[in-house]
Amino acid sequence: MEQTRVSRVVLDVLKPHEPSLTEFATYLGELDGIKRIEVTVLERDEKTESLEVILNGDLDYEVLRAHMAVKGAAIHSVDAVIVESTP
Repeated sequence: MEQTRVSRVVLDVLKPHEPSLTEFATYLGELDGIKRIEVTVLERDEKTESLEVILNGDLDYEVLRAHMAVKGAAIHSVDAVIVESTP
């Protein structure tokens, strides 16, 4: 029986300046199933950064959302998703 899984998401994320971009990306990499992370700063103001976050792997959106929230980050939108079938 085939199962489906989310294998890629592109997110618009708002986070405070701390943790740094490198620390935040490394923190996301701690999640099981993450194979690749790309984080790009789209905009910066006095207190926050708007980011494009692209994640590849075997992803659980709710776990990802909760994991980001621990560092003060919030998902503003899901801009793209790839779902794959696995045997």
